[in-house]
Amino acid sequence: MEAHIDLAIGYCWAALGALWLLGMAFTKRVVRSQPAGPRVFGVAVAFLGFALLGKQWFRYGWLAERFVPETQAILMAGLVLTIGGCLFAGWARVALGGNWSGRATVKENHELIVRGPYAWVRHPIYTGLLVAVAGTALAQGEWRSAAGVGVIFLAFAMKMSQEERLMMQTFPQEYPGYRRRVKALIPGVF
Repeated sequence: MEAHIDLAIGYCWAALGALWLLGMAFTKRVVRSQPAGPRVFGVAVAFLGFALLGKQWFRYGWLAERFVPETQAILMAGLVLTIGGCLFAGWARVALGGNWSGRATVKENHELIVRGPYAWVRHPIYTGLLVAVAGTALAQGEWRSAAGVGVIFLAFAMKMSQEERLMMQTFPQEYPGYRRRVKALIPGVF
């Protein structure tokens, strides 16, 4: 991957990480949370996915082979997807405010957020992150990165299941209608 595009992608991820760290200071107190077992398993799966995407540990055999040619157009497309995904995930994180948590939780005075990106999809942080990891994988162009996207999707699917369950329990009147109107990850599709 060309050095300046690789660096730009790294800066996107660093900026998103900084937003997450800053936002942690403003979260509400946890009232209810997903069980520890699924949480630990989900974190391990996500770690594996991000390791496939970002580390050289898996750069052997067929995982190191390219699935797309390394052209300027593909590198730029990967960068644009990464930037767009990080921006969308960041917007969703800001819109969620104090209700955010790194695990599936219900917060004190939890609100059902249906504005901003939550008017388009129920899990916009995951949508943004998946677009960003797909962009990063495209720019890297190796099968290990593509596999990382799949593993990260699996981790997010497991966490979404827990979050959906908690939201249905917490907002039994509002959430079913919101769920019918707004798709989980892709507006109008899925």
